[in-house]
Amino acid sequence: MTGFHSYAPADGHRLAHDPFNAIVAPRPIGWIASLSAEGKRNLAPYSFFNAFNYRPPIVGFASTGAKDTLANVRATGEFVWNLATRPQAEAMNATSAMTDADEFALAGIDTLPSTLVAPPRVAGSPVQFECRMTQIVRLTDQHGGDIDTWLVLGEVVQVHIDPALLEDGVYRTERARPILRGGGAGDYFELGERFDMRRPGQR
Repeated sequence: MTGFHSYAPADGHRLAHDPFNAIVAPRPIGWIASLSAEGKRNLAPYSFFNAFNYRPPIVGFASTGAKDTLANVRATGEFVWNLATRPQAEAMNATSAMTDADEFALAGIDTLPSTLVAPPRVAGSPVQFECRMTQIVRLTDQHGGDIDTWLVLGEVVQVHIDPALLEDGVYRTERARPILRGGGAGDYFELGERFDMRRPGQR
């Protein structure tokens, strides 16, 4: 293939919109619940979120700027990830507003108590991970200069799954209808058709 649109990010992409977010996509959404040291509730979605380890299970999200969630996790060492699904898309989006208000109340979101951590769970979410912070890493560029972004990692210490998503002991991803972040100002996706492919030698 020839004729690529090539560019060095430091020099600009020369496109109508930076394609990076759209290329590294779709991404699961980190819908993170946390509490301040004083017990104030916070709920916010993060588009840079993923799993980083299997045993023990570790998930993480990136906070661009020192936002409330970062401050809360740094102060308390705890957070809850809530699976954002298509029926909850509008409520999830409402919690992205930059406000000092309680996002749970702002978006009309009911809560459930967590088992091992203090932050509450989103009642309508079919899966929640209770997490304890393991690391907060400030990112740097290739020259070692600080970037205004922090990677927050946490070990999953308790998992809650709606039994409707389980079939013969297997979690069926598509049943949850997770929403995934694309690029652009407001691009989201649902899952498409599933296909099966095993690794060489795997039964």
